[in-house]
Amino acid sequence: MIRSSERILTTHTGSLPRPDDLLALLQARELGSLADLAGLHIRAHSAVQEVVRAQIAAGIDIVNDGEQGKSDYSTYIKDRLTGFAGATMTAPPTREAKEFPEFAARRGGIGPAFITRPTCVAPIAWRDFAAVERDIANLQAARRAYPAGEFFMSAVSPGQAARFLGNRHYPNHEAYIRALGAVLHDEYTAIAKAGFVLQVDCPDLGSGWNSQFPELTLAQFRKMVELHLEVLDEAARDVPPEQMRLHLCWGNYNGPHTQDIALREIIGPVLRSRATAISFEGANPRHEHEWAMWKQVKLPAGKILIPGVLDSTSSFVEHPELVAQRICRYASVVGRENVIAGTDCGFGTFAGRVDVVPTVVWAKLRSMTEGARLASRELWG
Repeated sequence: MIRSSERILTTHTGSLPRPDDLLALLQARELGSLADLAGLHIRAHSAVQEVVRAQIAAGIDIVNDGEQGKSDYSTYIKDRLTGFAGATMTAPPTREAKEFPEFAARRGGIGPAFITRPTCVAPIAWRDFAAVERDIANLQAARRAYPAGEFFMSAVSPGQAARFLGNRHYPNHEAYIRALGAVLHDEYTAIAKAGFVLQVDCPDLGSGWNSQFPELTLAQFRKMVELHLEVLDEAARDVPPEQMRLHLCWGNYNGPHTQDIALREIIGPVLRSRATAISFEGANPRHEHEWAMWKQVKLPAGKILIPGVLDSTSSFVEHPELVAQRICRYASVVGRENVIAGTDCGFGTFAGRVDVVPTVVWAKLRSMTEGARLASRELWG
């Protein structure tokens, strides 16, 4: 994982806008009506090339495949593993839904209706590991055109996969996430062996409090976070820590977020995880203030923070000077060499759900790179 002692580097969380024709193919696959699977693979390959070029043109230092070939960031595994079938399990009301039932009714589902979330009804094993290899090959092809940069690839955490894909087969939650971790180990290892930084997406560590485990007490949820990270560390045991980053969040949607758990409550076990870099929301109005927490929480030696300096749910294009201010706040307390500028969450979390239109996304990313340049001048002179 690259560091810089000369300037602030930039990256993002993972998903980026997909072309309309690719979206149509992904939707057809989800609906079971795709007649040309090879055509989808070919278009995903070219879309990765395009999105890498776009990131480079926007000035992003640490780039990825934009998750172009996936319908979403967490349930993509349902088509790659055995054991999943049937309808989505009914989830209990979230803490936020109880506080704001009118908002919950208006919001509707988490993603587009065509994205399915089946349930685990049988043992989990790989049935299409070639899909992982295809993702890796697509990004490797794009990397050949940009050999000097750093590339990352995202993958779902066991706990997050369990959040959206319910369990009716394994005897309890712990057995289920350990089974998920055992198979996801192969994906994590393959990504690292390909020379990419592995980003593990762990919204369960933050938004799990509101939506996955609304019945737990704070003490019980802290233990759940520790369990999820224990399973993740075991699954990533063959990934060098310096080749691993972890993303946590509280849900990538425009909502009240009054029931979000404070970062302070979960950051201890997160910092003890194997991941060298920690990506988290730092720009939206519910969490921007938490930069000050780092005045009391010591960043362990060797760790890197990737705070979000762009809100991924808003179409406001943040001014570069505001971006610079956000970066400098973190640098002032944890050290400039320990900060990489990032985004709160992805801009294409679910294929077909558009919260921020593509042209605005790229304007926001360009503003981030300009803000990083301003911050670098202020921090290094």
